[in-house]
Amino acid sequence: MGANRPGTVAAKGLVIVNTGNGKGKTTAALGSMLRAWGNDMKVVMLQFLKSADKESGEHRATRRIGIEIVQCGAGFVFDPASQNLHRTLAESQWCEAQRRIHSDKYDVVVLDELTFPLQFGWIPVTEVIGILKRRPERLHVIITGRGAPKQLIDFADTVVDIINIKHHYYQGVEPQPGIER
Repeated sequence: MGANRPGTVAAKGLVIVNTGNGKGKTTAALGSMLRAWGNDMKVVMLQFLKSADKESGEHRATRRIGIEIVQCGAGFVFDPASQNLHRTLAESQWCEAQRRIHSDKYDVVVLDELTFPLQFGWIPVTEVIGILKRRPERLHVIITGRGAPKQLIDFADTVVDIINIKHHYYQGVEPQPGIER
């Protein structure tokens, strides 16, 4: 792992939460992943909501440079008919996340949009915190999503609350390639 190269100081793994109602939580996590990758660290992002059949610029770019993003979601639209599907996919992705966290193969694991399954009670917050407490000591974990639970905020080493001061979407401008997708 990049963080344990000879002659370097072993990192203290951090838990970082990017939350809030503003745009940019995943983008900030991608920036951290890119920085880590540039330091020869092994990184992976597991996406809890983004549908595997939808590809964005971040997926194309990371694939080109060899950063793995694992999508396992049914999208952001929730209706009562799809509730079980969303839950099943979130639980499956959480099993994969635990495997990756405990594999000792990574320096950074990003759990993108994990806060939604936590809010809906599909994955217990106490279980997530328990897994994070038992992760490899040098492993950084970044969790993104709106409405991070207080328990997770209290546990994390760093919490960023991203807010919208002004956003083009609310002025009627559609999401732009290279900016939102």
